[in-house]
Amino acid sequence: MSVITFTPLYMERVWGGRQLETTYQRPLPIADHPYGESWDISDRPEAQSIVSDGIYKDMTLHQLWTEKREEIFGIHFENTARFPLLVKILDAHSDLSIQVHPPEQMTDELGGEAKTEMWYIAAAEEHAKLYVGIKEGVTEESFQHALDHGTVDQVAHVITPKAGESIFIPSGRLHAIGSGFLIYEIQQNSDTTYRVFDWNRLGINGKLRDLHVKESMKCINFQDITPSMNPLKEKVIADCPFFKVEELSLKAATSIGNPDPERFSIITIVRGNLTCSDGRKHQPGDFILLPRGASPLTAEVDTTVLQTTIPQSNTSAG
Repeated sequence: MSVITFTPLYMERVWGGRQLETTYQRPLPIADHPYGESWDISDRPEAQSIVSDGIYKDMTLHQLWTEKREEIFGIHFENTARFPLLVKILDAHSDLSIQVHPPEQMTDELGGEAKTEMWYIAAAEEHAKLYVGIKEGVTEESFQHALDHGTVDQVAHVITPKAGESIFIPSGRLHAIGSGFLIYEIQQNSDTTYRVFDWNRLGINGKLRDLHVKESMKCINFQDITPSMNPLKEKVIADCPFFKVEELSLKAATSIGNPDPERFSIITIVRGNLTCSDGRKHQPGDFILLPRGASPLTAEVDTTVLQTTIPQSNTSAG
């Protein structure tokens, strides 16, 4: 079976830029508009990935998941109604809001969806900052004081990572991406975000964006003190019940296939290139769904990829 690729879905964001165009040579929908996100593999009701070519061309990801689940994705996904991941590229031309995603135990009360994610830094300007977790000594009371005075950025823990580093963002972790990053994001299939601070700026529509302070305060893990980036040279860079992500270095002329031949994986090209068995070539920034039983992809030059799989222990649950 051949690999499957999808047409990206581009999202305008007040903090976005044009790097999806300049770095990855992707044609963006409207000239001069700020695009902050490319949803490359999405099974959201409001945002469906569509197969770009091959025998499944023009089918949605949800159709594939519903009609050809075992054939394409493999075994032990019986009780999962939608494709369980959402995969993106983020272009942070300006700072994103400081925000939090709800833990599972808060979803019934707040009405949102739990969301755990991971970030891989594809590119970073010098001194670009991530805001992740809480500074040492910050309490819920002092955080509320910062909220009241518009200084939340001063109580959030700050990291200045470089390209090639990664970090895990569990639900409940306060976080924001500062300006100057291109990031690959792999997350649960969720689009629930509670903004706690948005730099007092106006949105694309010229109005202040909504904040969700009450919800955020119920979700933030105030014991999450000064987290750090993942150690370099670790092959497994994220491993949780929802996904496992490995960073793999391939020498020229070597191949990569699914770790479990009975289950799919997603390949993200960081640098170098990969060639399919049918001759199609894939470049940095490409996301490739490697179906169950698919032929391996071959690196023509030294290549770095992320390979995402779903732990089998989680996929028979709802």
